[in-house]
Amino acid sequence: MDKRLFLLPAAAIVLAALLSSVFIVDERTKALVLKFGEIVAVRDKPGLYFKVPFINEVVRYDDRILGLDIEPQEVTPSDDRRLVVDAFARYRIADVVKFRRATGSGGQSFAEGRLDNILKSKIREVLGEVDSSAILSKDRAELATKIRDAARGEAAALGVEVVDVRLRRTDLPEQNLEATFARMRAEREREAADQVARGNEAAQRLRAAADRSVIETVSDAKRQAEIVRGEADAKRSAIFAKAYGVDPGFFAFYRSLAAYRDSLLAGNSSLILSPDSEFFDYLRSSAGTPVQK
Repeated sequence: MDKRLFLLPAAAIVLAALLSSVFIVDERTKALVLKFGEIVAVRDKPGLYFKVPFINEVVRYDDRILGLDIEPQEVTPSDDRRLVVDAFARYRIADVVKFRRATGSGGQSFAEGRLDNILKSKIREVLGEVDSSAILSKDRAELATKIRDAARGEAAALGVEVVDVRLRRTDLPEQNLEATFARMRAEREREAADQVARGNEAAQRLRAAADRSVIETVSDAKRQAEIVRGEADAKRSAIFAKAYGVDPGFFAFYRSLAAYRDSLLAGNSSLILSPDSEFFDYLRSSAGTPVQK
């Protein structure tokens, strides 16, 4: 019998044993070497490693930062105004030995289920201590940090480090939205009506003040006009009196001419006077003196 017939299967067996004894760990992963389910070695550095073929088993875990979408849940803040909180977390497997012992063969999916429960519990705990306005304000980043810090202790028991937690959305429950919107509309309408009423009141005050100012200004103007008119009349009378005292004849002539001008204008009523009336004394005189009767 040809010996080569036995050498080929033996070579194949040896080659398979060699290949199964070599494994590679890259920079994205960490590996555990197990022997009948028990941890015998930790390979957390990138490189080429060896194991006992067919006896040892290699289990790899992701060494990168992983994401976890936390299932939305209802929380009740301190003001009893229920909110639906949608959050997400970032975590990494910090201790592969502890992670393996805590999760067994369940691995990452089992750990994420446990971590989801831990984070939901901490979200209810932290957000239940504040009112809804704080959750909906810019303080939510600080609340997310508190949730992360509160969850780190329990997550460490899984060999997991919680890197970050973020509150993605905080909404009212669907059944409460319409009632809340109606209440908000009523509040805004009340505020608008209040503002309109205040505006009308302010406008009335301004109009009343303006009317009072107009009346006072007109009254003052009339008073000053009467004073000026009275002073002018007094000055005119003084001038007339002085002119009369200087030349009574000229003064009488000037007053007669003024009377002629005012009486003989077009459109005035007709005058029926006797030709020898005193009204025409200066008209009959060529010397500018009244005719002596």
